[in-house]
Amino acid sequence: MNLYPLLRPLLFTFDAERAHELTLHGIASLDQLGLPRPLRHTSQSIEVMGLHFPNRIGLAAGLDKNGIAVDALSRLGFGFLEVGTVTPRPQPGNPAPRMFRLTPQEAIINRMGFNNAGIDALLAKLKHVRYKGILGINIGKNFDTPIERAVDDYLIGLDKAYTQASYVAINISSPNTQNLRQLQGQSELNILLGSLKQRQTLLADRHGRFVPLALKIAPDLDTSQITGIADVLRRHRIDAVIATNTTLGREGVETSPFAAEAGGLSGSPLFEKSTAIVRALAHALGGEIPIIAAGGVTTGARAGAKLDAGAALVQVYSGLIYHGPALVKECIAATKDYPPDI
Repeated sequence: MNLYPLLRPLLFTFDAERAHELTLHGIASLDQLGLPRPLRHTSQSIEVMGLHFPNRIGLAAGLDKNGIAVDALSRLGFGFLEVGTVTPRPQPGNPAPRMFRLTPQEAIINRMGFNNAGIDALLAKLKHVRYKGILGINIGKNFDTPIERAVDDYLIGLDKAYTQASYVAINISSPNTQNLRQLQGQSELNILLGSLKQRQTLLADRHGRFVPLALKIAPDLDTSQITGIADVLRRHRIDAVIATNTTLGREGVETSPFAAEAGGLSGSPLFEKSTAIVRALAHALGGEIPIIAAGGVTTGARAGAKLDAGAALVQVYSGLIYHGPALVKECIAATKDYPPDI
């Protein structure tokens, strides 16, 4: 039985961030009691980044930054989960209020600012999870690390996450950490990815296992920027690219009383912009590097559209807030018949 339509009005009476915390802790507590049963959705498995995914639908980073509900979230039927973004040191993030629901538009604006308990706390949590599926760890830099020293933070994150991650996502595209998106510039990105790829090789030799790297990019890019990013991704043989993070644009929400709030916009209005980035990336990459699509997936049809645009995998987050666990099942059903080599 899908209870979420009954619970959503109650949750939406709370501040958006408070409702998020209540939900996450609530499902984690229920999981510890053993009440929910795992949802198993029949689908076609696929291999991406050398990893075997039971289905194409994953949970995007941001919903469970600190890994407190991994087991509970795994019960929703996802083919993979991504936790974080985590930084080398704990940080509180930006002042509240910092998350806003734009309910008529099925959108969210957030300026959380990489609030998290730090990567050591995340890894301590992950040691106790029962989930054995594909788990991505999304890493970022601390807000007070100068942008010219950002590489150091990402190397710390990669070093620490390596043994517990199925793949590591490199977040350089949040709009809520000052100057972070500068790292998408071709010169800066070349230095960052070169350093990370070199470290990945060393870690693979040290630990006897290869952990793929996926770069998460913004939707607010022009054609020349996309081409430049694609060139750097190919040059360093990065294992995947995640497209996209939230947008600074306000197309589709101009009439909302929250439209002027600072932060990144996610949810339904992001769909067209993020899908256009996927399509442009697919053209620029020519199939050499797989794309994980995120942004505006609120229906199964939209998940299928991401694959049609050239993605291999799809992630959801904001759509889950508005539609609940039924969205996961719908997206898996809509994408299960796609050939494994798209």
